[in-house]
Amino acid sequence: MLFNSIQFAIFFPLVTAAYFVTPQRFRWLLLLTASCVFYMAFIPVYIWILGLTITVDYLAALKIASSKGGIRRFYLIASIAVTCAILFYFKYFNFAANNLDALARLLDWNYGVKTLRIILPIGLSFHTFQSLSYVIEVYKRKQVPERHFGIYSLYVMFYPQLVAGPIERPQNLLRQLREPHYFEYDRVTNGLKLMAWGLFKKVVVADRLATLVSPVYSDPFAHPGLPSIIATVLFAFQIYCDFSGYSDIAIGSAQVMGFRLMDNFNRPYDSASVGEFWRRWHISLSTWFRDYLYIPLGGSRAGRILTVRNLFITFLVSGLWHGANWTFVVWGALHGAYVTIGLATARIRARLGDLTQLHRVPRLARAGSILVTFTLVCVGWVFFRARNLGDALFMIRHMGDGLPHALYATMSSASARESFLYLGQGRGVFLWAVAGIAALELVHAFQRHGGMRNLLSTQPAWLRWTFYYALVLAVMLGGVFTRTQFIYFQF
Repeated sequence: MLFNSIQFAIFFPLVTAAYFVTPQRFRWLLLLTASCVFYMAFIPVYIWILGLTITVDYLAALKIASSKGGIRRFYLIASIAVTCAILFYFKYFNFAANNLDALARLLDWNYGVKTLRIILPIGLSFHTFQSLSYVIEVYKRKQVPERHFGIYSLYVMFYPQLVAGPIERPQNLLRQLREPHYFEYDRVTNGLKLMAWGLFKKVVVADRLATLVSPVYSDPFAHPGLPSIIATVLFAFQIYCDFSGYSDIAIGSAQVMGFRLMDNFNRPYDSASVGEFWRRWHISLSTWFRDYLYIPLGGSRAGRILTVRNLFITFLVSGLWHGANWTFVVWGALHGAYVTIGLATARIRARLGDLTQLHRVPRLARAGSILVTFTLVCVGWVFFRARNLGDALFMIRHMGDGLPHALYATMSSASARESFLYLGQGRGVFLWAVAGIAALELVHAFQRHGGMRNLLSTQPAWLRWTFYYALVLAVMLGGVFTRTQFIYFQF
């Protein structure tokens, strides 16, 4: 079930109303049933995959908690192996088979493994990681195993964050599933405001930008130069608004019922370094990899060379987590290179700052760092969005083609603006997209000073309601309602 669908517009208020009138001891059953309905709206039979992983990890955690010595590690490894095997089968088997087939043809071997005709279950990587975090935390004795099978099932399947996160930790969410929650007007309205803002990001900004971005990335050879630059910058905002929009709706819908999910984004394009970008982007995933991969590998405790190795492994795995395609592996490796080069050149950049006296104008220095970081991130987005490595490399190599001519032509010719600036989609579509980005950045500017919702709560009623009506009107008039899936559903 999509958050931007009529079905969810009916589902959410019905489930929420039922939740508040249901006795506390039955609320877990209501939410678990609702979560099953929510998930089965995609491909019903895939609910059995979730059931299998839930059962395996539930039983493994109980065994880990009741065992001693090496048998505890055995149950941990067995749980991780089964859960990851399911993920591999659905997400990576065809990728591995295709690459082995290509290698076999190169070496003139007789390789006969066929690819599978399967559809990736929605959000498989997300609830896999949430299950793994639970088992690992039980193994580390930081989490008491949940003995109520229904409560644990709800921890994995809680519908607001089931298919695209945030990837919750058991210490935060499990205890909340047992706590009583009451209807509180301020909390409910704040949750609804966050949901409305997330819907604006998705249908007004992200889906509008998609109409401009998709034609360029579908045929990059026909759009070298300025169009590919514009499409890449727009995609940076598209994917941010698409994913953070989902997170806002997820966090907001949970907040309405009284649940507190972790923040997943914190104005990532305000980052002055790629390292800072990853502390602000998809926070639940980046902290998951930090805690369960980077630190166990040794983190930054074993010297510079091993730190670089650990960073590269973490970013490579992160890239592969996003998709079974070499474009994602390159994207992860590129960000690994950004971060390691940034660490290696920190002293040199500090000296350059002293020589140029930029530290005397900190705002200018930070603005320059933000611009450089955004440019590097956009280069990475080319690989993330492109269909294959050939398309990505072509776009990178030809982004400068005819750039002076294209810039001059857009200032003097309406037809050139249509082709180069509006990407062939018309002035109206482009202006709606730009207006959406401008509104987004305006809200971000307010958030630097304490948060938009907190600021609104201190304003007169007429001003607050003017903003709310404007937001609803923007969604109604500028929204793209074509049941477009969220980008991260494919992961």
